Amino acid sequence: MSATSLVFEPPSPAKAAAKTVIAGHKEALLGLSKELLPAGLSPALWTALVESISPGDNGASATSMFETPDGSMSSVVAAVLPAACSRHNSPLRPHALSALVGSAADAVKQPGGGAVIAVLDEASYVAPAACAIAKAFPLFSMKSTPTSSAASGGDGGGEVEPLPVRVGFVAAKGDVGEAHYRAATLAADGVRLAARLVDSPPELLTTTAFVEEAKAAVSRLKALGRAVSCDVSSGTELRDKGYGGIYGVGKCAVEPPALVILSHVPKPRESKKEEETAKPAGEADVAMDALSGVGATRGLRLGLRGKTVCLVGKGIVYDTGGLALKSKTGMCGMKADMGGAAALLGAFEAAVAIGTGDTAVHLVLCLAENAIGAAAFRNDDILKFFSGKTCEINNTDAEGRLVLSDGVAHCSAVPSKLPGSGGIPPDVIIDMATLTGAQMIATGKRHAAVVCNDEELEQAAVEAGRRSGDLVHPLPYCPEFYRGEFKSKVADMKNSVKDRNNAQTSCAANFIHENLNAAYKGAWLHVDMAGPAFIDDRATGYGVGLVLALLQVEGFDVDQ
Repeated sequence: MSATSLVFEPPSPAKAAAKTVIAGHKEALLGLSKELLPAGLSPALWTALVESISPGDNGASATSMFETPDGSMSSVVAAVLPAACSRHNSPLRPHALSALVGSAADAVKQPGGGAVIAVLDEASYVAPAACAIAKAFPLFSMKSTPTSSAASGGDGGGEVEPLPVRVGFVAAKGDVGEAHYRAATLAADGVRLAARLVDSPPELLTTTAFVEEAKAAVSRLKALGRAVSCDVSSGTELRDKGYGGIYGVGKCAVEPPALVILSHVPKPRESKKEEETAKPAGEADVAMDALSGVGATRGLRLGLRGKTVCLVGKGIVYDTGGLALKSKTGMCGMKADMGGAAALLGAFEAAVAIGTGDTAVHLVLCLAENAIGAAAFRNDDILKFFSGKTCEINNTDAEGRLVLSDGVAHCSAVPSKLPGSGGIPPDVIIDMATLTGAQMIATGKRHAAVVCNDEELEQAAVEAGRRSGDLVHPLPYCPEFYRGEFKSKVADMKNSVKDRNNAQTSCAANFIHENLNAAYKGAWLHVDMAGPAFIDDRATGYGVGLVLALLQVEGFDVDQ
């Protein structure tokens, strides 16, 4: 079946759609200009429809048919967003917006197709709203459902090519312009890319296929004139280079593990790095300190604009649990264990396409399949990470932290190994992963859990979550409380906690933190999004909007 395509453009009520979904707060929908109503829809009918709805906590909708000026019948859906919005929610009400607009896809094979009009409080909500709407229209499907007679035109003439869903925006405050629609389009593409990858079955999205997806993103960005580099290490090359975590987890699988590094370093930023490294030794040391820790986190509460940011994604394309094998029910859905890597690939492509200004962005994808077989790593094995630290395995099903440990060690190396860095480590490292089931116990299915070593960055993440709709909530950062959970008598650490009742999600984050280079003084943010990444057997594309808001690209910046 063909996937629904989205076109973001100003509302055109004169373009008759078979179904139009109009979403917003009840007061905004009641006050909507009649010029924005679909042609032929009576304002009195619209008012009665909206008045009939009690949105509750999750929003609600009502549908009515009406006759268009050409005599055909169309439908309109009034989708009322909930009024309730606590301080830990987003004013956009993204959960309700996503849930209410998806019915527009029902009309893509009917004359006129489907349309969505989002009535927003502010024009600054356009791109985040586009992310929420994109989540309602997944790209991946292998359904073989026969086309209905209505969908095929009813005359035996074959299947009708589906029309796109047209998505437009109206704002009570501020004008919605071309720049808003550009950011909306690119951000939505990133969300749908991430969701497509997570929804793909593991026989299709192998580690090798994921590497090709990353290369394809680079090609698309280069076609836009963006400077992006790509470096791939895979298989035994990882072992030889010291990435024992990624190699150990993935060495048994048919397709080899891989470390993929994409980099976008704007020219002004690259020149600045070269100037710093060209300084005399004493001045260069001070410059490196300044950019890798001392004072580097000042101003992070307002976002990461102008910084050097490294994104590290967990990309376990399938997780059997390894020799600590999951149950038949516990294993289902483990195709989504690469949700962090998928989200960061979508975010990287969207951010670079929109434009990052003088912010340098690196993406490190830690790709492996946790398979079983004669060559699988075992409980009691000892792996050595890129950080130089050793780990006694006491649970092969706690593998995500093993691959991420190599990723953050690579990013935090001093001097830096990142392209265009001039040896200066990044200001900020963000890792993202579907890491622990305990995250859902701690913060639920709509808030990811964040653990951070910098208070300003932690607050920036919370605010970026509210602004983008990808909500987060902080958990304790307290290494001295959690380090003891991983004590080993034969290695630097074990990989699974001794006490499962002691802040498991914070402990797992701390394991990753322990593999940051000891000389790295920058900020680190861990995002555990096991809950929000995959809901009701469908990927959400969670994480793309969060990163775009942290980077403050156009459409997600606080100054717009």
